[in-house]
Amino acid sequence: METAAASAPAAERDPAGHGCLAVRTSLPRCSLGAGGSSSSLAGSSDEASCGSPRWIGRGLSCVCIKRKGAYERICMNLTPVQEERLQRLKHRMKVYFDPSRRDHQEALKALWHATYPDQELEGLISEQWKDMGWQGRDPSTDFRGAGFISLENLLFFAKTFSASFQRLLKKQCGNRATWEYPFAVAGVNITFMIMQMLDLQSKDEWAFDLLYCVAFVVMDKQWLEKNASYMDFNEVLKSTRTQLERELMLDDVMRIEDMPSYSLLC
Repeated sequence: METAAASAPAAERDPAGHGCLAVRTSLPRCSLGAGGSSSSLAGSSDEASCGSPRWIGRGLSCVCIKRKGAYERICMNLTPVQEERLQRLKHRMKVYFDPSRRDHQEALKALWHATYPDQELEGLISEQWKDMGWQGRDPSTDFRGAGFISLENLLFFAKTFSASFQRLLKKQCGNRATWEYPFAVAGVNITFMIMQMLDLQSKDEWAFDLLYCVAFVVMDKQWLEKNASYMDFNEVLKSTRTQLERELMLDDVMRIEDMPSYSLLC
């Protein structure tokens, strides 16, 4: 399995430099691309996704608020706090993992200790990393396009929802395939998927990190339901994205915590 290596496009801005929020008002699709080109997300149908979900402040504000048909785009000013959060998140997404940086090394060690609190790490390059689902002895080679934020996401998941993290890591639920997805590398791919979904427009770092955890447990649930094995990972990831987009479009979902799949976390 290869980690996605491309980078998501830059955040879309209006000519006046204001933040843009798209809201649906009526048509099956909306024009959100540069130059007004029409676009729809993978897995869209009658309930077509209108571009990417965006968050404002600590609350979740889905871009496409369901009415009866057409979509239109509205530009609005971001508050200073929202703008700061957006810039901070965009900066996080541009930081590559650098194995020579002390803080990056420490984050990797912190991930190990959060994952295996009773096992001593032999070194930043070690056969031990394969147990976590990295492809080789050196996990730094697996970050690629998703960068340092994918390590931050794994660490956030391990510390914030440790029971769910350990359950997925150890493949404790369901009848598992002989060839399972590699846990850590799957996490890197999920980070990249969310970067694409949000199109760098998330206004809240907490929402991004929380959605990552939801996405991971949804992916594992889809994996079990499809009786998937290693070669099915990309298809499972695609169906995971479709489910997340569908849930984010629900009328009563105003925060990540309102998503039905949030209940999978423990």
